[in-house]
Amino acid sequence: MEKHVVVIYPHPDDEAFGASGTITKFREEGVPVTYLCGTLGEMGRNMGNPTFANRETLPEIRKKELIAACKVLDVDLRMLGYRDKTLEFESRDEVAEHLKSILLEIEPSLVITHYPDHAVHPDHNALGAAVIEAVSRMDEKTRPTVWAQAISRTYEEELGKPDVEMNILPFFKKKMATILAHQTQAQGVLGSMSQTTDDLEAIAKERLGTEFFYTWKF
Repeated sequence: MEKHVVVIYPHPDDEAFGASGTITKFREEGVPVTYLCGTLGEMGRNMGNPTFANRETLPEIRKKELIAACKVLDVDLRMLGYRDKTLEFESRDEVAEHLKSILLEIEPSLVITHYPDHAVHPDHNALGAAVIEAVSRMDEKTRPTVWAQAISRTYEEELGKPDVEMNILPFFKKKMATILAHQTQAQGVLGSMSQTTDDLEAIAKERLGTEFFYTWKF
């Protein structure tokens, strides 16, 4: 059993779409989980459907959604304070040292993040790379395992099959509740996945019922 799991993604809702089923499994096993969220996603294009946010109000709304989602998941939340869509321009060394200091404090046995260069968004790739760098700088004897999540269209042909496959259908209600806590994002993201149905839960189940990760080899 894991001692403590740390999830590190750049945006509010990355945890919901990416790993909330896996997080729920760990929480039901009694494993503590901490979410380190890089930014408030303040440059996101989704403003709710129908629209209820604007560019000025979006950061505070997404912050509230993030806090609500973490309550649904029953995880500790730490906001890292970076700015949306700028992580690729931050010093990787400084971000890695920042993350390393937190990981040394928490002492997780497992870290979950994005797979660098296979995570589509520049923020995903940059923070994932900083996480890998941070963990690589830790003592080999106490270094946590890293599960890296790839979401590019070609990841499987380039990386092979993921070695961690989590069927999260038993935890799907919690995953759906976490997604829906991000009200500004849920309908836009799920709707973009399928043009054939307005049933958001059916779309989510079909596309998000399994969560895949690669165990990073240091």
